[in-house]
Amino acid sequence: MPGRSAAGVRTGVRVVVAGDRGTGKSSLISAAASDSFPEYVPAVLPPTRLPSDFYPDGVPVTIVDSSSSMESRVRLIDELKRADAVVLTYACDQPMTLSRLSTFWLPELRKLEVKAPVIVVGCKLDLRDERQPMNLEQVMAPIMQQFREIETCIECSSATLIQVPDVFYYAQKAVLHPTAPLFDQEKQSLKPRCIRALKRIFMLCDHDMDGALSDAELNEFQVKCFNAPLQPAEIVGVKRVVQERIRGGVSDLGLTLEGFLFLHALFIEKGRLETTWAVLRKFGYDDDLKLRDDILPTPTKHAPDQSVELTNEAVDFLRGIFRLYDIDNDGSVQPSEIDDIFVTAPESPWSVGPYVDAAERTALGNLTLNGFLSEWALMTYLDPSCSLANLICIGYGGDPTSALYVTRRRSADRKKQRTERNVFHCFVFGPKRSGKSALLNSFLGRPFSSNYTPTNGICYATNVVEEIGGTQKTLILQEIPEDGVKKFLSSKECLAACDVAVFMYDSSDEYSWKRSRELLLDVARQGEESGYRVPCLLIAAKDDLDPYPMALQNSARVTQQLGMEAPIPLGVKLRDSKTVFSRIINAAEHPHLSIPETEKGKKRKKYRRLVNSSLMFVSVGAAVAVVGLAAYRAYAARKNT
Repeated sequence: MPGRSAAGVRTGVRVVVAGDRGTGKSSLISAAASDSFPEYVPAVLPPTRLPSDFYPDGVPVTIVDSSSSMESRVRLIDELKRADAVVLTYACDQPMTLSRLSTFWLPELRKLEVKAPVIVVGCKLDLRDERQPMNLEQVMAPIMQQFREIETCIECSSATLIQVPDVFYYAQKAVLHPTAPLFDQEKQSLKPRCIRALKRIFMLCDHDMDGALSDAELNEFQVKCFNAPLQPAEIVGVKRVVQERIRGGVSDLGLTLEGFLFLHALFIEKGRLETTWAVLRKFGYDDDLKLRDDILPTPTKHAPDQSVELTNEAVDFLRGIFRLYDIDNDGSVQPSEIDDIFVTAPESPWSVGPYVDAAERTALGNLTLNGFLSEWALMTYLDPSCSLANLICIGYGGDPTSALYVTRRRSADRKKQRTERNVFHCFVFGPKRSGKSALLNSFLGRPFSSNYTPTNGICYATNVVEEIGGTQKTLILQEIPEDGVKKFLSSKECLAACDVAVFMYDSSDEYSWKRSRELLLDVARQGEESGYRVPCLLIAAKDDLDPYPMALQNSARVTQQLGMEAPIPLGVKLRDSKTVFSRIINAAEHPHLSIPETEKGKKRKKYRRLVNSSLMFVSVGAAVAVVGLAAYRAYAARKNT
């Protein structure tokens, strides 16, 4: 990321100064850099750098001047999009330039989707007509109400150097210590994600878990964040401020969570955002109040046919969390209890797709243990960094590197003819109305519905499948809508993440069978061409309806030609679907079997064998020739001797 180190720490701040012509942009920059009023200033200055020791935060500032002419518009747009902060200028002696901020410049920044904080600066303060005084706060209040991206407003004079250094100090501060992620100006309260982060920090510092920070814990917190202890009188003073302002902020045991949150809201209201940001960054948060990547040792996949899973240690931790929140011991947790589990995470990750309807729930909407663990398995599979971050946020105290691991490549599993995976990914193909969605719903224990609702977009279903002997595996079913198959197969690596592919068809409909067979051949060809060949199963859905003529003969012929198992029969209401899921797991556990071979694939395989045989024959012939030549030379040498 520009302007950041590998650890996410800012290494520089880029400020773009924009505004109408003649508002004092270049003079402002020159005065800030030289601490003097320039007699001559060019129309547009080159980028100006304020060194790291210019401001207390120790971060250098690069100031980019701009021209408001139409000829320079393309360059201005480019600079605005690269800016960390934008300084918008108006001239105090030209009221029209102030009006132009709300009628042109601020709407223009929104139109360009510039996300940088804005500092509004009135230049030429020394030239304002004293007979027409202006209350800046009164004038800017409605503008700031409309344009929340404005961080602050300030007026200055380059001629007298009044508040000139403050302009770029506020710009730097808006980048290093932004208000928007922490505080809702309209509601005058901390934002939910900020509250969640501070709550986690409070719980980490509350070592005795009594719900309050004692004097010793407060002191330890102060040293950790600011490298300086609090004096006893200072601790008493802090508690007194909290007690006077908020009921329940201090208990007999110390500073409560309510008091801790109030203190940070007070810091922000007083303009001391750097205090709260220092705390957040010390505990690993970035500007979006998520844990930084540099403290998340997420294992890296080296090949597309590898995946990431939870270790046994992490699964045991999650089982403990589930038991902790399953207060009534009914084997499930309520949605509100799920929210409580993630109360110290940036948000509850399963409230949106693709997780929101992906796991088994009870009739009351509660999440079962299998559903809970399956959601974690799915999140780890799809987004390992998010999974690890949430594990840490909910209290995983082990070594983060011991929480996740990368599986062996699927191609290696096929060669070894076995797999050590605990989580299997199954793609579900089939034409419309073949029963794909019904299969996913059945997997999650949902009742059969005769209402047809076509699937649009990505849809997952994940659950635990128990094998004979009690071994448990997690299966992730992903429905591939018929309309999206062509786009899906356009990627060379589309099958890399697949352990087994299932092809469903309505056994009472001949078109459904033919379309399913076409999809099967398309996937088989894709696997042969890309090298990511996968076991495939056919499922004859609606088996209790009358099959179309020649149904059995056609399916038997195709499976025999491709070297696959016969189709698995499945009734309309999927009452016997458990057998299907066990068959899917079994196919995934034997990655070298049930792989279809097309005629083209067989010819290619035959050709490779022929080439290998030829190479072997040539190699043997060459070896015999070399041995013969060596023997002849030895014989000739002996004869000469």
